[in-house]
Amino acid sequence: MFRIGHGYDVHRLTENRKLILGGVEIPYYKGLDGHSDADVLVHAVMDAMLGALAIGDIGHLFPDTDNTFKDADSMKLLREVCRITKEKGYSVGNIDSTVIAQAPKLAPYIHSMRENIAEVCNCNTEQVSVKATTEEHLGFTGEKLGISAHAVVIMTKIS
Repeated sequence: MFRIGHGYDVHRLTENRKLILGGVEIPYYKGLDGHSDADVLVHAVMDAMLGALAIGDIGHLFPDTDNTFKDADSMKLLREVCRITKEKGYSVGNIDSTVIAQAPKLAPYIHSMRENIAEVCNCNTEQVSVKATTEEHLGFTGEKLGISAHAVVIMTKIS
């Protein structure tokens, strides 16, 4: 038995914040604005996992009205989502994700992002795909105003 989920997240780029994607700090003059560390990639992955099991989303689980999650490390939040999905009897079959950013170039960091997500999700790196693309200078990501991410996940029933 398997379940499929889709996740999406977006955050505005702002000064005086670190840029963290897939648990990797990326050198850039701006970071993502948000209640937590604003890791759009990990947020999209978590929403996909939660959606696959129809158990809400990260806004419900980790509300931005709760100061417990102020500046939270999204990898720790992902660990909690993995614990919940395991408790529900599921594990990650595979994750396919895309980060949409005009800048910075993300290729040098993709492998580390995959490793980080795989480690927390207790799966092999080969089960985690992270891709990056631009929007050819179109829209808010193309104008370097923000970064977004999509993720699709297959959750498999633990036997």
